[in-house]
Amino acid sequence: MDPLAPEPSVAGGSFGIDAFTLDDRMRLFHFAAAEKRNEYLWLLRAFDRGRANYQVLLHAGSARDLLAQLRAEHPACPEIGEVQPLLDSLNDWRLLDRSYDGTRAANLAEYRNRHYVYQFTQAGYRAYRAVEDVLGATLEDAQLSRLIFPDILTDLQALATANEVGDADEVYRKLSRLDQVLGDMAQRAARFYLMLGDLARTNDTRPEVFLRHKDALLTHMREFTAELARYTPRLAAAVHTVAETGVDRLIAQATSADDRLFRTASEREDDWRQRWAGLTHWFGTGTGTGRDAPTEADRLQTATVTAIAGVLALLRRVTEARRGGVSRESQLRHLAQWFVSCPDDEAAHGLFQAVFGLGGPRHIAVPHEDPELIPARLSWWDADPVPLARGLVEAGREPRKTGSTARIERNDAQRERLRTEQIKLQRERRGAALALAADGLYDRVLDEPETQALLGLLDLALSARVPASRTVTASGSAHGVRLTLRPCEGSTTVRTVRGRLHLSGVRLEMS
Repeated sequence: MDPLAPEPSVAGGSFGIDAFTLDDRMRLFHFAAAEKRNEYLWLLRAFDRGRANYQVLLHAGSARDLLAQLRAEHPACPEIGEVQPLLDSLNDWRLLDRSYDGTRAANLAEYRNRHYVYQFTQAGYRAYRAVEDVLGATLEDAQLSRLIFPDILTDLQALATANEVGDADEVYRKLSRLDQVLGDMAQRAARFYLMLGDLARTNDTRPEVFLRHKDALLTHMREFTAELARYTPRLAAAVHTVAETGVDRLIAQATSADDRLFRTASEREDDWRQRWAGLTHWFGTGTGTGRDAPTEADRLQTATVTAIAGVLALLRRVTEARRGGVSRESQLRHLAQWFVSCPDDEAAHGLFQAVFGLGGPRHIAVPHEDPELIPARLSWWDADPVPLARGLVEAGREPRKTGSTARIERNDAQRERLRTEQIKLQRERRGAALALAADGLYDRVLDEPETQALLGLLDLALSARVPASRTVTASGSAHGVRLTLRPCEGSTTVRTVRGRLHLSGVRLEMS
């Protein structure tokens, strides 16, 4: 099945794993992201143990017993109180299949209740094994297998002999094993190069990890490259020898020995022909592809050599970085990029001065403690000298900062001006408040000072008001004037220079 193909329609005669649509297959992995994913995983491990002991159908009690065995052997296994909700969820996700078991009933009532038994679905077991493969993956899975080449050569020679004598069962076994071995080698190589990429990224934060494994990596890749280069011509010759015994005959014998139930003879023949084409493409015998086209063995050889060069380059960068703290090459590249990004020559000169520090002596740029005491138009010859620290003159080191506080600058004239403005503002607000008390709030337009005074008094009165109450009076006073909020029917309006102030259910009184 092509995983990128559109979702197939389930035929009426489909069963087993063929009855699972694309959505069903995606839902199989819900247990790995669920809140109780750890409990789901150990429950499935209990089913896997029962399956290994030929206990295909498990009752909830049997699952609990197997969980108890796992908990006794593995301290990481959690103690699950109730397994029935977990079993129901796994059944909903179609990892487990639920059926009825009337044989366990001890009486008629239990028979009517019909106890449930559970077992793995085909797709559910594959999803569980996929998760276990990820959890159990180690660096041992990401390695190039150089010892497999003699076995491949031996199997090719035996395949040629079996095809020549007409031993269909041996042809089927050898061709199946060759297809499996080459597929495993391709997957291992892919995982190995992904591991190298992860190791290069890890080097940015933990270079000691790379330095610990560099020798083993280089030795492993060099030995694999040597074995691949030595066996590639011999393997190509062996594939050519098998082809000379008759490809059609080889495919026919493998098809006749293939006992897959749910495939027709033509489908099995097409499948074996594709497997043989993949085998010839690995070592390039001139059939199916041009002789000048790169084979899978050539690509694997090139990728391994490139990986060796990459590891050596990474080793060189790590060594340079550890020698100087930071790679000198990286420093110069970044600096060159900064110079290219400068908007003008003045910025470039400033960057040059900041990086290389080849300007004037530092003690010339020391400012006076109080620059305002020395006019800017005064010549250096006539101005008073600036005191310099001995360390700055002799060694170019800046003096250390002391913990003393800076001198407080007092501006009495500015303070007096602010105080005068504050007193003037208070007088204006007091006069405006008295005018509000004398002339009232309604039937006239309040000017700006009166408006500010009214808003200030209204803020005080509302703050003193009982929350969510419109039946109790409240008041606020300032500047010798009191503003009282009295409940009333309807609303009142106060006109100001800023606009109209509408008060619902409240009337304002000044006193």
